[in-house]
Amino acid sequence: MNLAGTNSQNTPSNSAVAVIPARWASTRLPGKALIEIAGKPMVCWVAERARAAKNISRVIVATHNPEVLRRVKDYGIEVVMTDASHASGTDRVAEVARNLPDAEVVVNVQGDEPMISPETIESAVDAIFSDPNAGIVTTWEPIESLDQLLNFDTVKVVVGDDGYALYFSRSPMPFPRDAYLKHGDPNVALDEEPQLWPNYRKHTGLYVYRRDVLLEFTGWPQTTLERYEGLEQLRALEHGIKIRLIQASGSSIGVDTATDLERVKALVEEGKFQTVGVVSK
Repeated sequence: MNLAGTNSQNTPSNSAVAVIPARWASTRLPGKALIEIAGKPMVCWVAERARAAKNISRVIVATHNPEVLRRVKDYGIEVVMTDASHASGTDRVAEVARNLPDAEVVVNVQGDEPMISPETIESAVDAIFSDPNAGIVTTWEPIESLDQLLNFDTVKVVVGDDGYALYFSRSPMPFPRDAYLKHGDPNVALDEEPQLWPNYRKHTGLYVYRRDVLLEFTGWPQTTLERYEGLEQLRALEHGIKIRLIQASGSSIGVDTATDLERVKALVEEGKFQTVGVVSK
């Protein structure tokens, strides 16, 4: 794979390269990257959303699957083959980033987020350029129901007053101690005191990395907490990387299950999710 120098003369300042990792294997939705939504593969919807972000200078799909490579090329989207042995999408993105020496900032856009807001991508990229202390910028959305708060598949993030992540967890957190003492049950406390809800944030999987941080991060071994929670961002925190959180501009749906897929398809059919980019076959 040789990507160095491509488009380097036309890359504006304060812009980033978006890389979309697209794997084939998925326990619940095999071949997920190529599942069609309104006649277009899911990963191509994601590429379209990334292209629509004003400060993204280049969009690259990274895959290890020849069929994904062929289908994405058919839609005129830049795509590269990567090593099939990567343990995570982040490692796949890092392989691409190693061949992009001119890219100061690399955005990891999840291949199963066909509804991601271009404005969210723009805001996250702007945030890393405006904050020299941040090695990573990522995003959150409000948690608005007890079911979501208690769902271990929903990753929660606790953010300090300075806007940086303190911890990520699958457990509901932070714990409302005073409200618990008052009501005797944290669930009752949340029902009785709705003003507590803004303290709960769902982490969403858009990552903006400084390229040097990404390459260093993916070279470190997994930490105990990372393995325990199954969350690789804890490795970054344990090594002292400052992770800035910004609120997503709009809600997205990560397609992990058949139910998620049907929700997205329904929104498209209802005209509530419109095409925004220039990706066409």
